[in-house]
Amino acid sequence: PGLAVGMGVGQVLLVLLAAPMVMPMKDPLLNTCMDAKHHKTKPGPEGMLHDQCSPWKDNACCTANTSSEAHKDQSNLYNFNWNHCGLMPPKCKRHFIQDTCLYECSPNLGPWIDQADSSWRRERILHVPLCKEDCEEWWEDCKDYVTCKENWHKGWNWATGTNRCPWGSMCRPFSQVFPHPKDLCEKIWSNSYKYTTEHRGSGRCIQMWFDPAQGNPNVVVAKYYAWKKRTSPAGVEDVTSGTDQAARALLWPVLVLLPVLLEGAGGCGSHGWGSL
Repeated sequence: PGLAVGMGVGQVLLVLLAAPMVMPMKDPLLNTCMDAKHHKTKPGPEGMLHDQCSPWKDNACCTANTSSEAHKDQSNLYNFNWNHCGLMPPKCKRHFIQDTCLYECSPNLGPWIDQADSSWRRERILHVPLCKEDCEEWWEDCKDYVTCKENWHKGWNWATGTNRCPWGSMCRPFSQVFPHPKDLCEKIWSNSYKYTTEHRGSGRCIQMWFDPAQGNPNVVVAKYYAWKKRTSPAGVEDVTSGTDQAARALLWPVLVLLPVLLEGAGGCGSHGWGSL
């Protein structure tokens, strides 16, 4: 009988260990769309996304129409006018288009989705770690353009239905309004982005620009930061600690039930687990 019970214990352990692997839980921070004005409720393939938004066509939070509007000088998305201090040069504007495509289309921003108190969206992104090259190229290509505001999210004169410089403001070169790449990336959209020294391909920063033929590099980045967020409230612990905690979570039902099962089988007492 003792042998039979022992075999039963072994079979129960196998079932308990295998169950979480057979039925993995969906991570709400991964492959998700924020609750905002033009976003789909969940990501999925789009037949055609326009021009610079096309890297996301296999799995996107934006529609084809949204991707097309993102490329217009004054789009119907938000009635926002890039040319509020004169014509924005094409080499600069392409970064703002790419920024819009990332915001509207990416399903990999879940770890940085935050609540928003705006009339046009319930959620926003906050402190997305942007790759060093993406931020610095953006600044380099826009440094000679002029603008009248540091924060483009708020404070505009909307009297005409589109954004105009507030009364009394002056148009100044980007390099004065944003002295460094960090200033541009972090201040222009109310800290939506965070400047990092991480490089493209490191798996530690979000890329605005990528070659879809090589796959979407932001998938692994979202997974890394999802682990960090889950394993440490401050999000500062290394991801390996998250792996340790995941292993403990899988073993927990086994550790809870095993002493009971072993006691019925005449095995070890509870003292054997005192150090766990």
